[in-house]
Amino acid sequence: MLTYTLDKKTGASLYEQLYAHICADIVSGTLAAGEKLPSKRALARHLEISVVTVENAYEQLMAEGYVRSEEKRGYFVCAVDQAPRIRPRAAEPEEPAERAWLLDFVTNSTAAEYFPFDTWARLMRRTILDKSTDLLRSTPSTGALELRRAIAGWLLAFRGLSVSPSQIILGAGTESLYSLLIKLLGRERHYAVEDPGYGKIAKIYESDGVTVRPIPLDESGLSAAALRRSDADVVHISPNHHYPTGIVMPIGRRQELLRWAEEREGRYILEDDYDSEFRFVGRPIPTLYSTDHRERVIYLNTFSKTIAPSIRVSYMILPPHLLAEYRRRLGFTACTVSSFEQYTLAAFLSEGHYEHHLSRMKTRYHKKRDAVIAAIRAGLPRSEILEQDAGLHFLVRLETDRPDGEVRRLAARRGIRLAFLSDYYRHPDQAPQHVLVVNYSGLAMERLAEGLSRLNSILEGNDCER
Repeated sequence: MLTYTLDKKTGASLYEQLYAHICADIVSGTLAAGEKLPSKRALARHLEISVVTVENAYEQLMAEGYVRSEEKRGYFVCAVDQAPRIRPRAAEPEEPAERAWLLDFVTNSTAAEYFPFDTWARLMRRTILDKSTDLLRSTPSTGALELRRAIAGWLLAFRGLSVSPSQIILGAGTESLYSLLIKLLGRERHYAVEDPGYGKIAKIYESDGVTVRPIPLDESGLSAAALRRSDADVVHISPNHHYPTGIVMPIGRRQELLRWAEEREGRYILEDDYDSEFRFVGRPIPTLYSTDHRERVIYLNTFSKTIAPSIRVSYMILPPHLLAEYRRRLGFTACTVSSFEQYTLAAFLSEGHYEHHLSRMKTRYHKKRDAVIAAIRAGLPRSEILEQDAGLHFLVRLETDRPDGEVRRLAARRGIRLAFLSDYYRHPDQAPQHVLVVNYSGLAMERLAEGLSRLNSILEGNDCER
């Protein structure tokens, strides 16, 4: 008879303990293949437990294949060819702690006082009440029609884009849209990216298994001549405000790129309009999409820059002929944005809250940019401010003989996080040196003077490598 010690004071139930004991005996060979187990009632009497406990243990052993049941004969041990080893629970790895910087010129973030918490919370509560049934349903693969209509209305009123809501595809961040585009356009195509440019774009394309062609920039943006010399079929550009150089592509270069796209079937331009809302001088720059009459431009934008990085709602506008292809090939996919967030954002847009929020943010960021520039001019007297009229970043040319990498390391030791223009080139050693990229939306103004003082000390040679 099987004899085991079962303890009611342990965290495991009695049936789990009995199951574990019998399983261990089967694995070790103590209970041989074909051996008959005691009947449920007999084992229950012997161990002074309930029949239900034994029955549950036997059922679990049968479910996992350690035991088989033969009608009117009982339970028998199954053959186990190799004793399965239960992997011990690994120690939970510690999350790498984020460093607390005195000053961080790299990360763009939204200050808590800038986010419209009261309005957003009120719209969330109303969404729960008014959309309770809709929230339990899945949205179409392209996203909730209510939000797509609101986006189409916004684009017409404030960007001059007349598009059908059916052309808008929603995604949880632009990264998800890049991957969708690769599936739609094909992995066999070659994708061109700006060099210098936002490095994450090329990494996403490469991680999806496509060939990436870096294309150099000139004073007008991505070089059309270099693009023609490449074998690229698709080019990803940010013509309205390039990151990180800040270049605004002139109409002549835009027309060149449109001609390039029209010269061969299957060529497309991906227009990434990620922070065009924060232009501080003059009228908004017209989109490349609005001047495309041959359906070669795919427009992308995001609410992560204008509302908050945690609002992972981005969208793209497909030309009509690609929309039909999308439905045919990718219409089965699920929308990656939660319906709750979609309906809340739809109300935020359609009721005018987004317009009010943008107006307020432009004023705040304009003032903050001016304050940061004034502080840099005072704290880094031998520096030159570049490309400051749009977006949430600008460039600063530093006067120093030290290489960018050395300045970055010394600054990090003193609690200052820096990114240089050279960091955004495929070949940093061939890039212009000593050009600092200042992302200012998340800068702590109360620590700016101290941070600039430390950085100036490094530039003047008062800190040495150790």
